[in-house]
Amino acid sequence: MLLRDYAITPDVFDETSYPHPTTCDAELRNLKDVLLSEGLVRDLRNGEWSRLFVDNTRPWHRRGKELLKKLVQQKRVFPIEPSRPSWPSDDVAWCSEAVATHGVLPFTGGIVVTERVKTAFPGEDLVERIDRLGSARWWAGRSSSVRVRRDIEDYLEQLAPVLRRANSLMFIDPHLDPEKPRYGGFVRLLEAAGRRDPAPVIEIHRVCFEGPPRDRTFPMDGDPQYFRQRFRRPLEARIRAVGLRVEVFVWDDFHDRHLITNLIGIHMSDGFDTSKGRNLTTWSRLGRDARDHIQREFDPRSGHHALRDRFTIG
Repeated sequence: MLLRDYAITPDVFDETSYPHPTTCDAELRNLKDVLLSEGLVRDLRNGEWSRLFVDNTRPWHRRGKELLKKLVQQKRVFPIEPSRPSWPSDDVAWCSEAVATHGVLPFTGGIVVTERVKTAFPGEDLVERIDRLGSARWWAGRSSSVRVRRDIEDYLEQLAPVLRRANSLMFIDPHLDPEKPRYGGFVRLLEAAGRRDPAPVIEIHRVCFEGPPRDRTFPMDGDPQYFRQRFRRPLEARIRAVGLRVEVFVWDDFHDRHLITNLIGIHMSDGFDTSKGRNLTTWSRLGRDARDHIQREFDPRSGHHALRDRFTIG
């Protein structure tokens, strides 16, 4: 998956778990690069894990505390309910807690530990020491792009961590029209992002015309409410039912298709069109700079595109 979730045992942030503090610094630097661009971290026992780092009862490495701060600021840490009856008394017990959560919510990534903790889990593939992450399939299998069937079930599976955790989502597709059969499953992506508090901020972006370049039609010329009706009829009741509010932007023109969120940006070759379910399409994870640039591009204040209509549903 393009966005994966991990658990990290406390010893990873303790500089005495390493031969030398500089070793700790180097390993945490490598971990940071991945987590802040393509990762989520489980806050075990409903937040008790993150509270461990509030004080200095252990020699937490400076880089580790900086990483935790950025993970929290970027909303990449999410609470998960306790899966074992007792509070973990040491790092090995925290790892046992993390392994147990896999039965409730399967990891798309894995559990990062140090050498000492890994020795207690020699046959557990989910657990790997930070200095040997390259030997873990769930780490080595990471990729900046994936091939996905143009089927709404595949879209939901690949995007599940994003839809469930992102607090802002921009669906950008020039031809997105939920009344057309090829976008008939799109409402399910919205529903998958609902039923949580606070609700995420959701935007949809499309163009003001229909049809190919040589045969374009501009339906708003004859009916200024055209796109408002085409979005409200199929979406209104269903997104209200899951507690969502969606803002729709209709622009003069653009071409590329993306999903832009606070956690990840994805370039989607065929957008949210699922008309050719057996065919494969390519999705690529965007770098942070590219993601932020696209987000600014579709800000009405940027002046990059001319806004033709803007309305809210839900």
